[in-house]
Amino acid sequence: MSRSVIDRLENENITLASVGKRAVAWGIDKFLLSALFFVIYYDKFDGIDFEQTVVLLANLTLQIVLLDVIYQTFFTWYCGATMGKIAMKIVCVDVNLLDKPSFLNSLVRAFMRIVSENLCFLGFAWAFSNPLFQTWQDKAAKTVVIDVY
Repeated sequence: MSRSVIDRLENENITLASVGKRAVAWGIDKFLLSALFFVIYYDKFDGIDFEQTVVLLANLTLQIVLLDVIYQTFFTWYCGATMGKIAMKIVCVDVNLLDKPSFLNSLVRAFMRIVSENLCFLGFAWAFSNPLFQTWQDKAAKTVVIDVY
């Protein structure tokens, strides 16, 4: 399958996004999500020490994960890219349509991304082992990440 996808991308003059660009986009997204989370829960963080912060974050783990899934799902489905990807001029596309992923595929991609992050980023490392640079979330959602100019 990957050969046929590569051929289709070449025929459309589309290049795959580098792992480096994807890593920078991931960092931008994490920064934005952290800032948004802090703004939302600012009153809970106000005036607490480090140990209390660790306990608070542990208690808010579900909210952190939900915010991440909502962010990833919405922007991937609606725009084909999160803010980090937009800044890096890359976009996520369905391998069959070469267009934005469906809502369901975007949701699957977001959940699998969380799994990958929590398993020592093994799903991200997977991108180095295949010609389409697909991570676990890309494989699960049948997507690739491409450059846009």
